Amino acid sequence: MTIRCSVSERRQSLRFDKMFVVLLQSADGILRGTGRNISSRGLYVEVQEALALGQKVKVTFSGEDGTEMTCLCEVRYQMALNYGETGSRGVGLKIIAYEVGEQQPLLLVDKAHILH
Repeated sequence: MTIRCSVSERRQSLRFDKMFVVLLQSADGILRGTGRNISSRGLYVEVQEALALGQKVKVTFSGEDGTEMTCLCEVRYQMALNYGETGSRGVGLKIIAYEVGEQQPLLLVDKAHILH
């Protein structure tokens, strides 16, 4: 398995280019998506259904060792690509807070360092 890291000129944090399954939980229910291009401040998720800009969602994903991580995110942008007979729809998410435990409050991300 290869993990590719990239840093663009406008981004200040490393991004890992890797596919992984995520669960997105909102007031409308739970969606399954494919996460890609994740950093400590945001991620891109391919989804089947559109999510509203500004909508808050809880995103849960698992590591290869089975460890789960959940974060609270805000939908920052939407993208739809059409190529060939298939297409792809996705959302760019800004991580607002990390869930550190079921009985503990969310750990807020330092807003001064968020670039999204």
